[in-house]
Amino acid sequence: MRDLSMVVGAALSGVAAGVQSLGPWAGRRQLFVRFAGEAETARMYIATALVRELARQQSHSTFHSIVIGGRDVLGNVPFLFAALSQLTPTIPVMLDTDGQRPAELVALLPFLALTQVTVELGAGDASVDNAMRTVGVAAEAGGPHALVIVAQSDTPDSQILRLVQDVHRTSALTQVVLHPFQDAEMPGALDRRWATVLELATATHGDVRLCLRIPPPTGLR
Repeated sequence: MRDLSMVVGAALSGVAAGVQSLGPWAGRRQLFVRFAGEAETARMYIATALVRELARQQSHSTFHSIVIGGRDVLGNVPFLFAALSQLTPTIPVMLDTDGQRPAELVALLPFLALTQVTVELGAGDASVDNAMRTVGVAAEAGGPHALVIVAQSDTPDSQILRLVQDVHRTSALTQVVLHPFQDAEMPGALDRRWATVLELATATHGDVRLCLRIPPPTGLR
């Protein structure tokens, strides 16, 4: 078995205050721990440095929760395990993942108040299958879990409804949040089609909500 308590580092794009743009906690003020993408400026953190930074920011301001997200979150489990093991949380910790490493989630579940699996539709079937497996891992552990569906302009209703059916079979306790595609020229306008999609989805799964995504620069992920 791997020793997850080792001191390791990770490349983060930063630890920033912001507003969650997606999911059940959308609109909440959070501390964002973001793993850097390939084109982002990164800073190396060790686990103890991250814990100190989280404590420092919480001493100066009020947050609803901490969110761990960014690129390939579950590819950094040893680092996260080391940090979360040292953290004495005064606010909940949420993980936002694309769900592509289901087996890696297990080690982190004891530290999480919410596991959020975010699916940007248009990805391949394998990506969606792995996301369902990740929801299943969280559900089996008994922790709160959510599936966030981000629709694209060309996403068919049938794909959304199939995903809702799949997640219901995986766990009837999943919080499902559907973020419809928003036209940049009319960001607050929605076609009536979305009311019908919500009606059909709710007939399959009891906990489905339709919400607009909070766009940047206010909304972060």
